[in-house]
Amino acid sequence: MFRTKRQTEFILNTASYIVIVFVLIFAIAPLLWTFLTSLKHESDIVTADLQYVPREITFENYISIWTRSNYPTLIGNSAIVTTITLVICLTIGSLAAYGFSRYQFRGRSSLLLFYLVIRMFPVVLLIIPLFIMLRDIGLLGRHFGLALAYTTFLLPLCVWMMKGFFDAIPVDLEDAARIDGCTRLSAFFRVVLPLARSGLVATTVFIGIGAWNEYLFALMLTTTQDSRTWPVGLALMVGEFQLPWGALSAGGMISIVPVMIFFAIVQQSLVRGITSGAVKG
Repeated sequence: MFRTKRQTEFILNTASYIVIVFVLIFAIAPLLWTFLTSLKHESDIVTADLQYVPREITFENYISIWTRSNYPTLIGNSAIVTTITLVICLTIGSLAAYGFSRYQFRGRSSLLLFYLVIRMFPVVLLIIPLFIMLRDIGLLGRHFGLALAYTTFLLPLCVWMMKGFFDAIPVDLEDAARIDGCTRLSAFFRVVLPLARSGLVATTVFIGIGAWNEYLFALMLTTTQDSRTWPVGLALMVGEFQLPWGALSAGGMISIVPVMIFFAIVQQSLVRGITSGAVKG
């Protein structure tokens, strides 16, 4: 019986490791392929015989896309729009999530459900109304206008995530702070937000990635090269008779670098936030 149990555990552990390795390969292989493609000459990319490893490593694609195109401006636009989106979503979303977590009022459940329905709604159907609204108020093709458009589908995510983290914080801590003289808003900033710091970091990561990689809104709501973001810029590099695989791969790798740096900085807080949030309904 003992041997049978150990054999079963060994088989299950082996199967688990095989699945994990398969998932890692499935996730890393496209990134590795893109990286190797970015180091190839254009003549070595489109060939009759498939070449996995470049015969001669070159950084010409990185130099070309950074110096001969408008890619630095595209990256800067994405950074500005992502930052504005984060500020709007975290400011409004945190206060709204705190209200949903701490107050009981008529229509509370319906309003939360409404936020969830907005998240489930196809964002492509919002493009025409948003285009008309931003055009009428003079924000079409501007960073702030694009950030407002991103907020329409990222704010519900922020509210739902932050509400779960606030629900996990005991109300007694706020009551103790209010007894000591803090107001409700002061207790929120001095007690609740520091305790929900890990959840705030996790929410920031998800919202930041969503805004950084967004393509459809950025394509339809930006009209000039000075306001376009990097996903739109890469897509517009594809012409009718030209497909610069090397430049596209180099641009994709450059766009990953800020995300990797951000993950490296907030890795520990992100793991704590994901594992500690959403405990209560």
